[in-house]
Amino acid sequence: MTLTKTATTTYPVLDLIKQRWSTRSFSDNAISKEALMTLIEAAGWMFSANNEQPWRYITAQKNTTAFDAVLQTLMPGNAAWAKNAAAFIVAVAKTDFDKEGHPANHWAEHDLGAANAALVLQATSMNIYAHLMAGFDAAKIKTVFELGDNMKPVVVIALGYKDEPEKLDEPFKSRELAPRKRKALNEIIL
Repeated sequence: MTLTKTATTTYPVLDLIKQRWSTRSFSDNAISKEALMTLIEAAGWMFSANNEQPWRYITAQKNTTAFDAVLQTLMPGNAAWAKNAAAFIVAVAKTDFDKEGHPANHWAEHDLGAANAALVLQATSMNIYAHLMAGFDAAKIKTVFELGDNMKPVVVIALGYKDEPEKLDEPFKSRELAPRKRKALNEIIL
């Protein structure tokens, strides 16, 4: 039986937000190039400071050299389950503005995070699950994909269609089956 982990909320939020969660168990189904481009287009319509749109994405479908290259940058704890993803997207922040003199864009990572949220919600609407990972070697990503000094890899997103949690090894199976939880609102409202 495929696991569903819909969030229980105190206040009414969009079903799409309640349905989003970071699975580790991916099926063998491929994600098309068109679906990946749809996700990136969704990201591209997010707000950004001065309309700079400082997000850049590297896409890597399974069974490609790019996929293998991204997989080799993941920390072992992520690589153990992420190897089954259908695709990776590396989310990169362009850390300078396009304006003359190229001043630093101190909001680039914020804007990339917002774009990533749109990408993930679009994925959820397409029954594609996304798991964002900070556990990767950013220096290797920069080298392998020849990124300039103004390009900062921020997260790697594993994408795929959900599968049975029972196929995972421990400790990932237990994490997959654990109930979802978030801090109470009184813990995050200042």
